[in-house]
Amino acid sequence: MKLYGLKNCDSCKRARRDLSMTGVELEFIDIRQEPPSREVLESWLAAVGEAVLVNRKSTTWRGLTDDERAMPALSLLAANPTLIKRPVIMLESDVHVGWTDQVRTALGCQ
Repeated sequence: MKLYGLKNCDSCKRARRDLSMTGVELEFIDIRQEPPSREVLESWLAAVGEAVLVNRKSTTWRGLTDDERAMPALSLLAANPTLIKRPVIMLESDVHVGWTDQVRTALGCQ
């Protein structure tokens, strides 16, 4: 299982803690240090959609110009990986975004 996020993100910290308690092998990827490739971003967008993947409540989003906000999601996320809603959890071909009750249940952390 891979967890993409930021090391200081509270949701990512909770997800890492909860998942480690289940005994699952977890690889953490800090998206600031290792931004996902365009191919990975394309697969996430295809799996969950722009509305789920783009964090429009973030400080990064508020700092964008209207022209930047109008960019295609793939280009926007590639240029600003901190706009990715976190955490993004990959389990085989499944993509889970956020650390919601639904995601916790799907990953056996309830």
